[in-house]
Amino acid sequence: MNWLDKLTPPGMKNIFTKRDTPENLWIKCPLSDEMVFHKDLAAGHHVTPAGHHIRIGPELRFRYTFDDEKWEPIELPPVPQDPLKFRDHKRYTDRLKAARAKTGDSDAVRVGVGKITGIETVVFVQNFNFMGGSLGMAAGEGFIRGTEEAVRRKIPFVAFTSAGGARMQEGALSLMQMPRTTLALVELKAAGLPYIVVLADPTTGGVTASYAMLGDVHLAEPRALICFAGPRVIEQTIREKLPEGFQRSEYLMEHGMIDAVVSRADLPAAIGQYLRVLHRKPAA
Repeated sequence: MNWLDKLTPPGMKNIFTKRDTPENLWIKCPLSDEMVFHKDLAAGHHVTPAGHHIRIGPELRFRYTFDDEKWEPIELPPVPQDPLKFRDHKRYTDRLKAARAKTGDSDAVRVGVGKITGIETVVFVQNFNFMGGSLGMAAGEGFIRGTEEAVRRKIPFVAFTSAGGARMQEGALSLMQMPRTTLALVELKAAGLPYIVVLADPTTGGVTASYAMLGDVHLAEPRALICFAGPRVIEQTIREKLPEGFQRSEYLMEHGMIDAVVSRADLPAAIGQYLRVLHRKPAA
């Protein structure tokens, strides 16, 4: 009991109840250490004043990408749950339950159809908050379902990638999604349809080694980590210090690996311009 409690008359504390304050009202910018109010962050497409792009999930990605924030969700096919009966210090089924409760999604990807600057497009989005956006059977089926929908409707396909790689709890079944998604893109390109990839932070591992690097055009958000093996693994392997900004989107653009680094607010316009060229549509 502190001195203020001693001076407070009996029963007075019951009049004033403690208000519960949400913990996410203020977000700290990793670049500047500045505290940003959550409403200001939302108004700026979840980009801090210093330019750091906060990781976002499918719902916000669809809102920021489609015209008038309107889109049609595409139902994804079901996949077997925990086919390997995997368990480390926690069961795979328990990890899935926790991730679903956290994100509200059944797995790490969602697919939607809507218009981007007037052009109807299928959009595939990975959610890093769901087990690191890892590529498992559900994500692979989601990607394939998206390409099939694009071919059926004869419209472009855009993928927003953000993943830590393959899902280890599914073993070889996860690795099989790399060639499966690659073959799906063969069908897409055989139909003469554009495929644009937007690389968000981070895009690594098996995702980078497959569909993330097979686009007609590769865009990236500022300072996004894009790689197969992370910088720490490389430094431990070669025992050398890597260059400043190595494997970040700006470094990769300078070395010809991606086409452009585009801020989140400018992405819809940039994607629309590329789609009009690739899909042979008139200027907006």
